[in-house]
Amino acid sequence: MESTTATKKEPIVSLELALQHGLTEEEYERIVKLLERTPTYTELGIYSVMWSEHCSYKNSIAVLKTLPCTGSRLLVSAGEENAGLVDIGDGLAVAFKIESHNHPSAVEPYQGAATGVGGIMRDIFTMGARPIAALNSLRFGNLSNDKTKYLFKGVVKGIGDYGNSFGVPTVAGEVYFDPCYQENPLVNAMAVGIVKRGEWASAVAKGGGNPVMIVGSSTGRDGIHGATFASEEISEESEAKRPSVQVGDPFTEKLLLEASLEAIRSGYLVGIQDMGAAGITCSTSEMSAKGKSGMRIDLDKVPAREENMTAYELMLSESQERMLVVVKKGFEEQIKSIFEKWDLHAEIIGEVIDQDRLLISYRDELVADVPADSLVLGGGAPVYIRESREPKYLSETRAFNPSPLPLPNNMNEVLLKLLSSPSLASKRWVYEQYDSMVRTNNLALSSSDAAVVVLKESSKALALKTDCNSRYVYLNPRRGGMIAVAEAARNVVCVGATPVAITNCLNFGNPYKPEVYWQFKEAVAGIGEACRVFDTPVTGGNVSFYNESPVASVYPTPVIGMLGVIDDVSRVVTSTFKNEGDAIILLGECHGHVGGTEYLSIIHGIVAGDAPAIDLDREKRLHATVLSAAREGLVKSAHDCSEGGLALALAECCIDEYKPLGANVSLEHLSNLRDDFLLFGEDQSRAIVSCNERNAERILEIASANDIEAVVIGEVKGDRLKIQSQRVEVRVTDLRRAHDAITTKMKA
Repeated sequence: MESTTATKKEPIVSLELALQHGLTEEEYERIVKLLERTPTYTELGIYSVMWSEHCSYKNSIAVLKTLPCTGSRLLVSAGEENAGLVDIGDGLAVAFKIESHNHPSAVEPYQGAATGVGGIMRDIFTMGARPIAALNSLRFGNLSNDKTKYLFKGVVKGIGDYGNSFGVPTVAGEVYFDPCYQENPLVNAMAVGIVKRGEWASAVAKGGGNPVMIVGSSTGRDGIHGATFASEEISEESEAKRPSVQVGDPFTEKLLLEASLEAIRSGYLVGIQDMGAAGITCSTSEMSAKGKSGMRIDLDKVPAREENMTAYELMLSESQERMLVVVKKGFEEQIKSIFEKWDLHAEIIGEVIDQDRLLISYRDELVADVPADSLVLGGGAPVYIRESREPKYLSETRAFNPSPLPLPNNMNEVLLKLLSSPSLASKRWVYEQYDSMVRTNNLALSSSDAAVVVLKESSKALALKTDCNSRYVYLNPRRGGMIAVAEAARNVVCVGATPVAITNCLNFGNPYKPEVYWQFKEAVAGIGEACRVFDTPVTGGNVSFYNESPVASVYPTPVIGMLGVIDDVSRVVTSTFKNEGDAIILLGECHGHVGGTEYLSIIHGIVAGDAPAIDLDREKRLHATVLSAAREGLVKSAHDCSEGGLALALAECCIDEYKPLGANVSLEHLSNLRDDFLLFGEDQSRAIVSCNERNAERILEIASANDIEAVVIGEVKGDRLKIQSQRVEVRVTDLRRAHDAITTKMKA
């Protein structure tokens, strides 16, 4: 092959051009050595996207390999397929995964969020699983800022429009607001699907002579270099990169879903993979490398919706709603007829070859000839371990002493202010825009700590939750990572589910900064430690680096997507009080930790201190206590104590959409702590449960057997929340009005 350009009017490849593509000098020299020549322009584009952080995980894979990725329920290893796959019994498996679409959403919030949903859905149904639920984790800046409102509204509408049109319910999520996300919002999308055991598909290419087909939408210029765009910091120039944001079509994706599942069930496919980041480049190289084979591809046969597209553009386009499939030779027409029945393109664009090469031709020229294995994670893609250093700010934040804080005069005002704060207020304005009931599988949304999705194919149900307190991770990355897993597990436990596995989306700043890389390593270590204790292996996920702007880095935000299984749907528990006279029991201990709390931030304007202490063994014993009580049918409600502390948790238990109930509580026998620390401290491993008074003693016995402190603190009663001695007495109607602050503000 010529060492100059392989097609007319393409730039001459040089080190300078490689640097513009996001490659380093070392990486460019490595490519030249590997090919034994200067790469063509198309080859440079191929390597630039496949060796970007978004595709290669070059700065994170060494750390990720320390996570626990095996378990008796796991049917594929982490990263082996498009999504994780977990055996839940009854001949069924759950495919689930979470990914980021942060940078596209910062530039074009509607399409960025919408295509994030579309992409994660394709990861699920290329496994042969039918998507049944979507979740998300969203982070924005100050809600009083006009740009934040624009981003917030655009992202929510993008998620809602795509998911509603596609026909998969958005069942759970979280939304946080903090100045650190002002210029760099985080948009993490999670999807969950069901497949019968043994009927899943693989993203593999093998068998020389087997045809390779592109199916779905035509290819355009949208999304070109989206992978490299996601591997750099947000800057003033980002606005000019709107072409790097893909455009989604949920109605076409619905057709692609049905056609793909039918094709997989036909038995005529060898492998199938979504064309997500890096488009044809990624799917051809990854499928080939996995099958220890290669492909010969003719780009002239790719259905294009724009004229005069170059080979470079066709290979790097991230146009949505497309798949690459490898078909068993002789069954091409059968597969083509399936996709044509659903009004979708299905074109043979090449074949599998029995050698480690990607041979790409266009207009009668060979524009790329590269080893497939040299492009992928675990193959020839570079792997780095970056310099790490503990951030200097930690010595200041950890020196914080809360003792001199002034004691508020009015605890009612504090409670209402916290309830109405953007991160703690009800997200009703958000989830009312999502169709949570399509497919009628969803059992609980706003009134439970985790979403519950009933499986029509089984007597089981799934509990699903996304979770991360990024302020804790900022103050103590390792402990914050542990708490992210612990709280996600606690949330699924509080609906009566056993935590079984996680997926994660690790959102951090620039890994070339030693302080950021230290945060990343420490947080991953904390996640791994917690997952080992809870027996919730990591099934896969996503790393999103470069979440920075000229203003600041975001807080390190390792979002956990937790999967729990409920064996008996009749034992599902929700979080709000049910009947007058029920006993209210606090499980766990109160130490009044205020470092990194919402109380400290919202009321005193301080972000300092350490993350709360957590004993993972105690946390696991708390889980066992709640689950035992739920399975015995003793519990009317269960709610974890997290952001905002005990007072916020009690208030949330009172605010039922249909049957609000008050509570009469006494905490004076619990502790000699200051009132504000007792009410709003965020100690870990705590939950509030309510029960019929006659069952209280049995719950206390279960707690004692698990060595968990438990005490009856009051009863469900009246129309207001009263916390004696701590001077709290607020009508439930006022609690709800405060809690609805975001909905009121966004509808104004």
